[in-house]
Amino acid sequence: MLTDILVQILSGLSRGMVLFIVASGLTLIFGVMRIANFAHGSLYMLAAFTSYTVAAIVGDRDLGFVAALLVAPLCVALIGAALEAGLLRRIAARPHHYQLILTYALTLIFADLIKILWGRDYHTVPRPSLLDGAVFVFDQPFPSYYAMLIGVGILIALSLAALLHWTRLGKTLRAAVADPEMVGALGINVLRLNTIVFALGAWLAGLGGVLAAPVGSISLGMDSSIIIESFAVVIIGGVGNVFGALIGAVVIGVVQSLGIMVAPKLAIAFAFIALCAVLVVRPQGLLGRPA
Repeated sequence: MLTDILVQILSGLSRGMVLFIVASGLTLIFGVMRIANFAHGSLYMLAAFTSYTVAAIVGDRDLGFVAALLVAPLCVALIGAALEAGLLRRIAARPHHYQLILTYALTLIFADLIKILWGRDYHTVPRPSLLDGAVFVFDQPFPSYYAMLIGVGILIALSLAALLHWTRLGKTLRAAVADPEMVGALGINVLRLNTIVFALGAWLAGLGGVLAAPVGSISLGMDSSIIIESFAVVIIGGVGNVFGALIGAVVIGVVQSLGIMVAPKLAIAFAFIALCAVLVVRPQGLLGRPA
């Protein structure tokens, strides 16, 4: 029984790590630019469909997956940079509801674009042959691909920590989160910083889309579920806090996974019950600052 619970927790962690990768980009964008980017889930979905095409072109399971990991997030990052420079920058000084309407409109545009390019069919990306087996946790099999997701999530968390604390860009980003007006007053090119942040956030969404593609089917609508869960992760962890997003993603993933064991039909509800509990006890999130 204990080993079953442990394996279920690990499954929740693997799902939580994909959520963290996507939500960390969302919280970075909001923290620096104060934009609640509803199109973030569309970038995730676009990367998943792009990974399907790249893997199909390459043909080989292993090389196709590696090529998708390299190509799809980069393409999405470039699209993100273009969206920020061409659209979001033009309404940066306007009220927030302009940004909400624009990013929501982008979700509809991306959905139609994907429908035109890939159709309504479900697609799959095969897992790499090296990760097609299982590892054993106290004699219980656990999919190797899920174990890889946990490892990649930890690697991304450490990489973001190094970026934010040990690089000039990271220190500038943290300063922009704390006091964006002061960053501009110090002579830093805020427009270029915003483009870099949006591209980085889009790249993280794209990476999450590629990693999630072999876990289930790729289809229209997958952007809706991920954006709702990502916003829940950001709220639990604290808006603008990357490490809070890691905690929030782990909470959502594990609670949802354990909820499947207790009451499968209410598994999703358990995650949002956790969200409500955090909002009642600490409205600014676990690691957030009071507004």
